Amino acid sequence: MKHVIALDVGGTGMKAALVGAGGELLHRARRATGRERGPDAVVADILDFAAELRAHGADRFGMPASAAGVAVPGIIDDARGVAVYSANLGWRDVPLRALLGERLGGVPVALGHDVRTGGLAEGRIGAGRGADRFLFVPLGTGIAGAIGIDGRVEAGAHGFAGEIGHIVVRPEGAACPCGQRGCLERYASAAAVSEAWAAACGDPGADAADCAKAVGAGDPRARAVWQEAVDALADGLLTALTLLDPRTVIVGGGLAEAGETLFTPLREAVRRRITFQKLPSLVPAALGDTAGCLGAGLLAWDLLASTDPSEVTT
Repeated sequence: MKHVIALDVGGTGMKAALVGAGGELLHRARRATGRERGPDAVVADILDFAAELRAHGADRFGMPASAAGVAVPGIIDDARGVAVYSANLGWRDVPLRALLGERLGGVPVALGHDVRTGGLAEGRIGAGRGADRFLFVPLGTGIAGAIGIDGRVEAGAHGFAGEIGHIVVRPEGAACPCGQRGCLERYASAAAVSEAWAAACGDPGADAADCAKAVGAGDPRARAVWQEAVDALADGLLTALTLLDPRTVIVGGGLAEAGETLFTPLREAVRRRITFQKLPSLVPAALGDTAGCLGAGLLAWDLLASTDPSEVTT
């Protein structure tokens, strides 16, 4: 059975899969990233993991993988296949595509940014299926974004497209590690909500999930913290809607796990802010933590399609 290798490399763990031509996950595996052992050890583990997946595919499906896709965090030069910089992994200018291609017997390898790769999967086969223009916004430790256009994700001229978390929504507000003040992710990320709720309730161990539960229970302090985050997110999304005019906005990440506790007030807050803009569908992400692997698989199949369209039947 024809298949590709998909790898989603995070700061603490790696998720991997063998992916069929229809996007089906034929085999899944996980392991720790092991970043505490240093950047070179992480690269070695990725190569070993990919080689194991190749061997498993050859044994189970009668042939090795036809291509591989890998999603990694940080600054990515996907054209050259180089992981330019990743603070989480300690990488600088790692030629990951070439290293993987060599380890996997010369098969084509696609390298992508983790958020854009997850956004590709959500837009093409997840919550944004059928939308010609979408915006994927994961709300996690920070806030990132992926801009979808006709089945692909826009990287931008320098690989920074979609960084909605660094839209300034509160001028002269809280300092952000990026060097600006008042960035969206300082107010509406899961980390920001956790910090604000821990301060409001006096429990340093409280987090965003606890805040969402307290909102549901009617706690006025939680409601104030939550509304501040919702309003900041709506302000950031309004800027994005004005610039991009997406048909669908897909919100994922840890904060989106609150479900309608987030989406009901967020839809209303965005609706109140709109003047001439068109209100998009605002929906939760559908693929969960499989999005990165599925997206990496799509990158690999797209790479095969670009080199030999007869090879792919998606």
